[in-house]
Amino acid sequence: MKIGFIGLGNMGGPMAANLLKAGFDVTGCDPVSKPDGVPIAQTPAQAAKGADVVVMMLPNGKTAQAVASDVLAEMPFGSVLIDCSTIDVSTARKIAELATDAGVHALDAPVSGGVGGAAAGTLTFMVGGCPKALDQVRSVFDVMGSKAVHCGAAGNGQAAKICNNMILGITMLGTCEAFALADKLGLDRQAMYDVVSTSSGSSWSMNTYCPAPGVGPTSPADNGYQPGFAADLMLKDLGLSQDAATDADAHTPMGELALTLYQSFVENNGGAGQDFSAILPWLETQKRG
Repeated sequence: MKIGFIGLGNMGGPMAANLLKAGFDVTGCDPVSKPDGVPIAQTPAQAAKGADVVVMMLPNGKTAQAVASDVLAEMPFGSVLIDCSTIDVSTARKIAELATDAGVHALDAPVSGGVGGAAAGTLTFMVGGCPKALDQVRSVFDVMGSKAVHCGAAGNGQAAKICNNMILGITMLGTCEAFALADKLGLDRQAMYDVVSTSSGSSWSMNTYCPAPGVGPTSPADNGYQPGFAADLMLKDLGLSQDAATDADAHTPMGELALTLYQSFVENNGGAGQDFSAILPWLETQKRG
């Protein structure tokens, strides 16, 4: 199977490398990143020419739609475009329309699992689009990740990712607030973790990705809050969730508040470039009112 891979950054680079190791014929394209061993084309269109599958991992919807327009013209009839970028639902559906017009199947397939999951090939994909197209490229997903969940029609993969990350942002904020309050009440962090992680307040943010250094399994908090999932990306995803909520006329007050807090953290309080759990030390400096 011939694969074009557009976007070879922190996520796309390891994903493309894993496909190459698995024996696929991979040609990549990226203006900056050029992972060792991955053949590089000068343009996305060149990487996509004659490809059975094109995978995109790009920073935003505007870029994804522009690149899709370029590559679709070079893709054979019946081939599959997989967009693993995290973008807005409406743009994902527009890309699917462009693909249909070009005789190409499109799958929106954002991921969960971070850079570690990309390197290990253990990502989870949330897939929107034709289930037959998913079956056609199942072997590609099997190399890049451990699970590909079909979520429905075009755009529904992005919808699943946006809803998931809105929950993640909200629960991380709640977890960090609770630790900050526990500190001021004189409750030991380890005792806090031992209680909450086995009680009704447990969550992935507490049990797996604890924001308090030295507590629970190793997490970015134990590495100076170097990003596993950057606060900047959480801010992006929360913004997408609120754009989607506006379009759908959905009342999401907690999501809206989470966006406001992460925006303040990233843009005005040193959060840029840190892990999204680094909001804990910032919250500890805040006073009520």
